Amino acid sequence: MELLLVILIGVLYASGLYMMLRRSMVKLLIGLILIGNGANLLIFLLGDLSKGKPPVIDVALTAFQNAYADPVPQSLILTAIVISFGLQSFAVVLLKRVYMITDTDDLDQLNSDDQDI
Repeated sequence: MELLLVILIGVLYASGLYMMLRRSMVKLLIGLILIGNGANLLIFLLGDLSKGKPPVIDVALTAFQNAYADPVPQSLILTAIVISFGLQSFAVVLLKRVYMITDTDDLDQLNSDDQDI
């Protein structure tokens, strides 16, 4: 299972980097989304895939007795998902506005135009 996740993370990073090197702003945003998802999977994989009980200590005990699931990587991933969703929402609105003004999403044409956005 971990080997499959490592391969999936590599594919997400490679395809995200490939999409970010294209000349379209939409493909740039898709590449950013793919790299963000790859980073979330990487954090999840580094947090160790373990099946166990929730990390709750019984009142009578002072330490964990059995294997438990680490909540820190899961909370980091949840925070990263929320932040990336806000970033993606802002980028979609910004891309739509730029496209409405310039009628293109080609980064080379946007770089050479003398229009104010």
